[in-house]
Parts: sequence; structure tokens; C-alpha cells
Amino acid sequence: MEALVGKWNFVSTDNFEAYLKHVGVGMMTRKIAANLKPVLDFKVDEGDKWTMTSTSTFKVIVTEFVLGQEFEETTADGRQMKTTFTFEDGKLVQSQKKIKDGDKDSRIERYVDADGNLVIVMESEGVVAKRVYEKAK
Repeated sequence: MEALVGKWNFVSTDNFEAYLKHVGVGMMTRKIAANLKPVLDFKVDEGDKWTMTSTSTFKVIVTEFVLGQEFEETTADGRQMKTTFTFEDGKLVQSQKKIKDGDKDSRIERYVDADGNLVIVMESEGVVAKRVYEKAK
């Protein structure tokens, strides 16, 4: 858990635009998102209360959550999801369940790999994307 805390700079991405298309993100938003290099910042307060902030030239997205507690999340592109964050096998797992027809469920895993990079793996119905970040100096 503690390994995630701090600021992370974007390094690389794989299949991100295809994942966004699959979950229903519109073309213009997909094109913008695919070219952004956000900085992520993870903070933990009072044990299980987390704040995850993604800052880019396009927008700042702040997600506050308590581990194990479901809440209604508005995604960066405006979709409404029922979201729960948990820790499983050293990974911060975000489970997004659709609220309205046409949206898609997703599972997003965030973990620090053996090289010390933050790896984010997003999956929805077999469509998988990966993004890698390095710890900010």
C-alpha cells in the first residue's frame, strides 16, 4: 500500500485508446486522453481513506475513496459507475460496475512492479490496456 503513495510521472501506454473506445468514451475525448501525460498523486489519510489525483494539461481529476466502500463515481469522460477499491495481492484494485445500459464494467489494477514503476492495467470484457508511471523525483 505505502509503495503507491506519492507522485508519479507518466512513462508509457499500451492499447489505451482501444480500451477507452471499448468502454464507450467518445472519439474526441479518446484522442485527447490518449495524448495526455498525467501526473498521478496518491495520498492516504486515517488508514483506509485515499485520495487519488490525476493532473494533466486537460483536466484535474480527484477521486476520494475508502477501501471496501462502494460509491458512485463519475469517470473523467462523464460516465456514472458504482466503484469499489480494494487491496488484493499487493494491488490496488478498482472495480467499476455499470449503472446504465450501454456502459461497460471495468477492473483496474494499480501496483508497483519489481523495477519500482507504477503499473496500471485496465480490463473490460477482455480488452486490456496498460499504462506505466515512474516515481517523481
